[in-house]
Amino acid sequence: MTELLPEIGTVFLCLALITAILSGLVPQWGALRGDARLMRFADSGAIVQGIMIAGAFGVLTHAFVVSDFSVETVANNSHTLKPMLYKISGVWGNHEGSLVLWVMILTLFGAAVALFGQSLPLSLRARVLSVQSLVAVGFLSFTIFTSNPFARLDPAPIEGLGLNPLLQDPGLAFHPPFLYLGYVGFSIAFSFAIGALLEGKVDAAWARWVKPWTLAAWIFLTIGIALGSWWAYYELGWGGFWFWDPVENASLLPWLMGTALLHSVIVVERRDSLKRWTILLAIGTFSLSLLGTFLVRSGVLTSVHAFATDPERGVFILGFLVAVVGGSLTLYALRAGKLDPVGLFAPISREGALLINNWFLVSAAGTVLLGTLYPLFLDALTGEKITVGPPFFNATVLPIMVPLALAMAVGPWLRWRSDQLTGMGGRLGLIFGIAALAVFATVILTTDAPWWGLAGVGLGVWLIAGTGLDWLRRTGLLRGGFAKLPRSVHGMTLAHIGFGLVILGVVGNTGWTQEEQGLMKVGDKVTLGQYEFALEGVAVVPGPNYRAQQGTLMVSKLDSGGDAVWTAPFRPEMRHYRDPVQTTTEAAIKTSVLRDLFAVVGEGNHQQGFAVRVYVKPLVPWIWTGAGLMALGGLLSLSRSFARRPRQVTTKEATV
Repeated sequence: MTELLPEIGTVFLCLALITAILSGLVPQWGALRGDARLMRFADSGAIVQGIMIAGAFGVLTHAFVVSDFSVETVANNSHTLKPMLYKISGVWGNHEGSLVLWVMILTLFGAAVALFGQSLPLSLRARVLSVQSLVAVGFLSFTIFTSNPFARLDPAPIEGLGLNPLLQDPGLAFHPPFLYLGYVGFSIAFSFAIGALLEGKVDAAWARWVKPWTLAAWIFLTIGIALGSWWAYYELGWGGFWFWDPVENASLLPWLMGTALLHSVIVVERRDSLKRWTILLAIGTFSLSLLGTFLVRSGVLTSVHAFATDPERGVFILGFLVAVVGGSLTLYALRAGKLDPVGLFAPISREGALLINNWFLVSAAGTVLLGTLYPLFLDALTGEKITVGPPFFNATVLPIMVPLALAMAVGPWLRWRSDQLTGMGGRLGLIFGIAALAVFATVILTTDAPWWGLAGVGLGVWLIAGTGLDWLRRTGLLRGGFAKLPRSVHGMTLAHIGFGLVILGVVGNTGWTQEEQGLMKVGDKVTLGQYEFALEGVAVVPGPNYRAQQGTLMVSKLDSGGDAVWTAPFRPEMRHYRDPVQTTTEAAIKTSVLRDLFAVVGEGNHQQGFAVRVYVKPLVPWIWTGAGLMALGGLLSLSRSFARRPRQVTTKEATV
């Protein structure tokens, strides 16, 4: 029976496709006719799709676990010597398997709406699930007809080719699933937006339904991007956390747009405004997720992150992308006029600040999109190949984020509907004073501080101080009391403080990193500030499916007299994999609250020496700590959202 499992997996995919086609058409017809029986077909169809794709994913996972090399996908991406974790992660570490994971998440989100969205109006739920099913039709067709994960090899090879060694890492084992949960999670917001256009109604209740799904997708994407950044930092050996790689940008684009969407949904919920804008953001966010899929899988990009497949598959995705974006924007043009805003607001208000927040986020997304796509368009039109890299993005995107961070600290202090800035002078003065003290302390404690580094420190502290003081004001701690606040307020506080920590981590790492590199023989020493690195030896050590050249560096922190306060061994490695043949770098890192010590030992020999790079990287751990706080804040806000019955917002709530 087990020999037939791959064929059963193919059957699961085909049954899911048939169900998705029916679920995409029948409920829509039922909504047009007002037929409740046909509309309820959307619920059962969504659940059946989820079960079928979960079954297909389970079959593919079994093939990887037992090393069934008669399945072409397994033969091309696995090996009997791989540790079990990487056999399992190999399921999604390739083009075909990752598509199955993508579609499984897509259908499971739809099934979740069917199971937990019974309070939705029947016609809206039917339309939402119908749109979700039509999206699934596109991806299932792509999977079955161009990228069948269960294609057989006859005769089956004795051994597989193995997974890319760069992907054989815990960070990369979990990075793609979180990214896909984010990418695909925004499909629900897209489906709600199209459903609302078809219904001709967007109101506060609609916003309450769509906000938890948007927030969940944002949380997953935040975690996925943070894991990818952390992996690149310690695995690639260059000590950086972001390189503005086109594939990195492919995940950043929907995150920026999704962040704008999340804030815009809050305005719809609270003030019944920005309806058309929110619908447009939902369409744009999922469209950017699809664009990322095209960039990664079309073969137009070469990256360690990309699935370099044949361009014919890219044409299929491009056609699907054009159909989704073109069709949704056409519907928007035809129906958006019915979504007239009800709530009006003054520019100086909480919703006005959120709108400014949206402008900057969308502007940043547009700039990243331009820098990512321009080389591709230029190559297609003229054949000229150029690279748009960090200098462009640092010079264009980062200045946009500065006023965004400034506004983030002020916006929560404003009231809904209307407010005045005249009464905020003392508060803003206090925030500015704390930021100025932080800048002054940085000047005293550091040397050769770049002006932009000092400005970045002030900006990060401005955001953290403004957010923290606003939380103290709301809770009443400064008045000796403690007011009960919604979890969303605590979640917003954590998320904004987390973003401030990310700013400080980026600035500290970029502005004050110390580095030494060169050839070192055993016994040589190099000093960076307070730290001494001594190479004590280099040896060959075996691994489960690789051979490693492991260096031993003794790292000491020195006091003012040059004596060691503490000493710790570092053991960086260069790993040489056999299947496939590839070399990877494993950095040795010692993390503390204020800095990372980072060391890499590269090629060389005992006679001439080994290539060694050592770094002292201030505040870099704050980047991932901040990202974790942002995700934690989102989780806190989400914790009770799904359990709350959607309802209209009361006047009292609108003042919080």
